[in-house]
Amino acid sequence: MLFDIFPVLLSALLSALIWDFFFIPPHFTLHIGSTEDMIMLLMYFVIASVNAVLTYKIRQIAKVARDEEEKANAVKLYNILFNSLSHELRTPISTIIGASDNLLNDKNKISESNKRELIYEISQASLRLNKQVENLLNMSRLESGFIQSKKDWCDVHELVHSVINQLDDVLKNHKVKATFSDNLPLFKLDFGLMQQVLNNLISNAAAYTPNGSTIFIHAGINKSSSIERFSLSIEDNGKGFPENEIQKVFEKFYRLKDSKTGGTGLGLSIVKGFIEAHQGTITLSNVPTGGSRFTIKIPTETSYLNSQKDE
Repeated sequence: MLFDIFPVLLSALLSALIWDFFFIPPHFTLHIGSTEDMIMLLMYFVIASVNAVLTYKIRQIAKVARDEEEKANAVKLYNILFNSLSHELRTPISTIIGASDNLLNDKNKISESNKRELIYEISQASLRLNKQVENLLNMSRLESGFIQSKKDWCDVHELVHSVINQLDDVLKNHKVKATFSDNLPLFKLDFGLMQQVLNNLISNAAAYTPNGSTIFIHAGINKSSSIERFSLSIEDNGKGFPENEIQKVFEKFYRLKDSKTGGTGLGLSIVKGFIEAHQGTITLSNVPTGGSRFTIKIPTETSYLNSQKDE
């Protein structure tokens, strides 16, 4: 069942010889005393050999089927990636080229306000392009197993507010409410990876909720069985996720069926990979009042300042 054809045939031959040596009279010799025993031994060897060959053929067929399935999945993944990137990379590049050409060719005819608008378009397209390339590089690092968290003491207040400040333009049409549990300690986390986790989750919430909606962020600590876990939730009051798609959102290149154009479907799979690099978990659920909630829990060391833990 496990080896190639030659070891399997050898095992069939050896089992026949062992049967002959120990069980066919005269015992403890390879001599066979009767024609009936000789025929029975030969039939045993033939049946064992046929069984070995058929088992090997079945394994070969199964291997060919797996190879075909892997090829089909690879082609499907390539098509998804190509179709996604052909839009996501070409659009910002076209914007940058067009705005740059306008600035270069009509520099004496363009008003200052139009110049600022073109420069703003170049800046936004560059940021979008940079984000897509960064997502591809991060996914490549995750697939290769290169990602390893470099943990250091982290102030969660600084982590959350630094990401919110980075996303000023993304969040200009949304409200953000960040709350923190009392007397939060320092947590040992990879600050850079957690910044990207928060960045992707908040950007995702802003992209798929209507203008004027609120994004709630809460950081705390979860204690169970003497293990302390860093707890973080990102919640919105949008429409939430279809129940039949909740289990799929962390898959590579997966995008909701009715989602708007744009995006490669890598953001949430990267988030999951970065959380797992911390030996943590991330779950998605719909809020009963409307919207969705991502919940992150990471087992980590803590450091309380000024004996806050005992207060």
